[in-house]
Amino acid sequence: MSDQKTLKIYNPFNQELIKEIPMMGKKEVMDSLETAYGLFQDRSKWIPTFKRIEILEKVQEIMKGKVEELTNTAAEEGGKPYQDSKVEVLRAINGVKIAAEEIGRLTGEQIPMGLTEASVGRIAFTTREPIGVVVSISAFNHPLNLIIHQTITAFAAGCPVIVKPASTTPLSCFAFLEILKEAGVPEGWVQIIITDNDIAESLVTDQRVNYLSFIGSAKVGWYLKSKLAPGTRCALEHGGAAPVIVEKEANIEEMIPALAKGGFYHAGQVCVSVQKVFVHESIARDVAEKIAAAGKKMVVGDPLDKKTEVGPLITPKEVDRIEEWVNEAIESGAEAISGGKKISDTCFEPTVLWDPSQDMKVSKEEIFGPVICVYPFSDREKAIEIANSLQYHFQAAVFTQNLDIALDTVQKLNATAVMVNDHTAFRVDWMPFGGRDASGEGLGGIPYSMHEMTREKLMVIKSKLL
Repeated sequence: MSDQKTLKIYNPFNQELIKEIPMMGKKEVMDSLETAYGLFQDRSKWIPTFKRIEILEKVQEIMKGKVEELTNTAAEEGGKPYQDSKVEVLRAINGVKIAAEEIGRLTGEQIPMGLTEASVGRIAFTTREPIGVVVSISAFNHPLNLIIHQTITAFAAGCPVIVKPASTTPLSCFAFLEILKEAGVPEGWVQIIITDNDIAESLVTDQRVNYLSFIGSAKVGWYLKSKLAPGTRCALEHGGAAPVIVEKEANIEEMIPALAKGGFYHAGQVCVSVQKVFVHESIARDVAEKIAAAGKKMVVGDPLDKKTEVGPLITPKEVDRIEEWVNEAIESGAEAISGGKKISDTCFEPTVLWDPSQDMKVSKEEIFGPVICVYPFSDREKAIEIANSLQYHFQAAVFTQNLDIALDTVQKLNATAVMVNDHTAFRVDWMPFGGRDASGEGLGGIPYSMHEMTREKLMVIKSKLL
């Protein structure tokens, strides 16, 4: 420990202290890096492919026996309701399965030779090798599944990995590392650090680090990228302002549950949460009022209560911020069709704002709270232009029964993924996932992360017999 400093973990709903964890000093963190670097530099210590598969299969089995335990840990520390935290745990188990299966797909290819006189008498092919030491910095909103995406991908690809979980939600990470240990992951291949941000920065920017996986704020992510050692690759996953385009012939009854879930799920603390909904003026008010009605029916409260649908914000400070943003929008002319107020120091009402100015924070920035803004439009091209005008571009959606409109909108929305007749927060763990422009760099998604955590090596063999 460094000066006996500790990290205190609080329940975000009732603010009760859950646990106090010793923090690591710079020497301990750098010792972790030296261990990881040493493992990678000594090829005799690399874990054989078949062994990695065996270990990950064992991890799955152990996790299946700990679903309730992992669910309660995630819900208690992160505030995501029990029912959604359980879905996260099941996704995490499946994520390990995906990674184990993907190991066998990390292959190279034959490169043709003999196409010119100079290349005669040669055979060439590529292989994929682990990139090296991976450092992963994680976020609070999916305290188990994000750890899977940022550690298991590296391990499966053959890389030693050091993970720094979010300071508010490290307990799921600790629980998972115990599972890895039980499953037979050799010491040093997956390490956890709990430390100050300045020490973490020293780790990330060390020349022995080959890859940074970062999930969190754009300000921190882009800063860290600017400090990386030459040659260190990275994947940055930041937030967005998830725009939705709703045309007049959209199926409203099927759409409302999706939009309400997509905006209020985990109290809106999702990087692709439904935030800005542009609706044709002929149905806009009806859509807004129906989303509001759906939100009012949702049970807000203790995430460990199995009836809860919307839990707390991660800290009281975030509740205060959202209240300020909503009040700013209302004072400038927006109408709160529903919500708009704090329920407590830790919970905020599911809120629908009608037509806030595009100059307001709720329109310009990622809200990261249970707030959906609805804007009427008469010209879809103009709505798309406004949606694209922000610097954040992640996932988006369009609701329409017209195939031509769907295809046209998908092409014109600036996003890495566009859902048709589904909310912006849809995700499965084998699909590519990530932001573009200010929203990030590189792609997540288990197969895609594993591919990025390897690099190609070309072998050319010259022989008179070829």
